[in-house]
Amino acid sequence: MTRVIYPGTFDPITYGHINILEKASKIFDDVILAVADHTDKQTGFSLEERYELCKEATQHLPNIHVSTFNGLFIDYAKAMDCKIMIRGLRAVSDFEYELALALTNKKLSPEIETIFLVPSLKYMYLSSSMIRQLAALGGQLDDFVPPNVAAAMKLKYGKQPLV
Repeated sequence: MTRVIYPGTFDPITYGHINILEKASKIFDDVILAVADHTDKQTGFSLEERYELCKEATQHLPNIHVSTFNGLFIDYAKAMDCKIMIRGLRAVSDFEYELALALTNKKLSPEIETIFLVPSLKYMYLSSSMIRQLAALGGQLDDFVPPNVAAAMKLKYGKQPLV
C-alpha cells in the first residue's frame, strides 16, 4: 500500500486543496491530509477548527484521512511510516519556496520524497490568504471553498456576502 502525506496549514481548505487531494486519491492508496499546528503563519482558525473543516470537506474521498501534527513534518512522516510528501504547485512563484522546502526535508530525511501536483486550471489562482481577505471584506466564497468552510468563515468574520 502506498501512503502519502499532504501537509499544510489549510487555513482554510479551498477547492484548490481538494482538487490536489482528489488527484492524489486516484494515484495513491492512502492519503493523509496533515494539518500543521505550528507554522510561521498567523492562522484565522484554530487547529481543531481547521481539522474539523478539512474532515468535513473531504468526506467524499474515502481514502483521505485527516490528522494533525506538531513539530517537524519529517518526524511526523516517519511516525506515520510515510516516505512521500505531496505538495501543490500553482505558479512559478510557488516553485522557489516549495523547492527549498523539499530540499530541506530531503537533507533532514533522505528517504522522504516530494511529489508536486498541479491543480486544475480553474483553481490555479486560489490561495487561503486570498480567501481570508475575501471573507473579511464580505465577498462571495461559494466558488472558492466548500459550503462548510464558507459558513464557518461567515461566522468567523461576521460578514455577509455583498450581493
